[in-house]
Amino acid sequence: MSPSPEGILNMDKPTGITSHDVVNRVRRVAGLRRVGHAGTLDPLATGVLLLCLGRATRLVEYMMGQPKTYEVVIRLGQNTDTYDAEGEVVAERPCHITPYDLTTALAQFRGPIQQTPPLYSAIKKDGQPLYKLARQGKEVEIEARAVTIYQLEQLAFNLPLLTLRVVCSSGTYIRSLAHDLGEALGCGGHVAALRRTAVGHFTLDTAVPLGTLTPENLATHTLPLDTTVSHLPAVNFSEIEATRLWQGQFVRHQPHQSLANLARAYTSDGQFMGIVILSATNEWQPHKMFHPA
Repeated sequence: MSPSPEGILNMDKPTGITSHDVVNRVRRVAGLRRVGHAGTLDPLATGVLLLCLGRATRLVEYMMGQPKTYEVVIRLGQNTDTYDAEGEVVAERPCHITPYDLTTALAQFRGPIQQTPPLYSAIKKDGQPLYKLARQGKEVEIEARAVTIYQLEQLAFNLPLLTLRVVCSSGTYIRSLAHDLGEALGCGGHVAALRRTAVGHFTLDTAVPLGTLTPENLATHTLPLDTTVSHLPAVNFSEIEATRLWQGQFVRHQPHQSLANLARAYTSDGQFMGIVILSATNEWQPHKMFHPA
């Protein structure tokens, strides 16, 4: 009997379906229930959607915090209730925007900013997703939160459409960015099209179109467990040390090893063991370990 698949899938999500729809499709292809996604994409959006299979679901948290890159088309002059093209138009205003106006407005959104998520989002308030409260017509006060826009670059500008490249921190809502930019320009705006081109080091160039994934090529496209945490430093342990860590014991930190708080742990022959954390007593302790299958 072949072992259950485990690892990371870098999927290219098509438009018109939810992230959970993608998960369900992969579950059927893999014959595996234990599949989760690391960060969602709206039905309108396409592009990089990372899925964790099997034991890789234990590492989702390390993928969630990675910077994300998007290409977004903003339709200026219209506001919608969902901040994207799937919503109802609630306001229209003329667009009289010069290149100087755009340059000035974009500058306001680079770096650390406070951003209010859209009312139509999966964020929960009192245990209920905001989109459910919105559909019930309930007024909800949404708190702004800190996000960071690392890069905000104009790719095309042909009124009423504006195309931007955005590199941002996890938790940033591109729909809110489009809405807020429209307000800064005085004309309103919403997302007309959105494509995520990267999550951390996972890029669209290596993403697998959902429609091409089959049981026969699943293994080819599944990346190893440690791909998830390749941004962490690596530390190698001897056979004796590896056994101690797998047994839940601490191992003394060696001077030549990384001083990072978190590290990828490997055996001397290169087998991925999991994640270790450096204790206050200068010892490596097991954090999330993966025993040999």
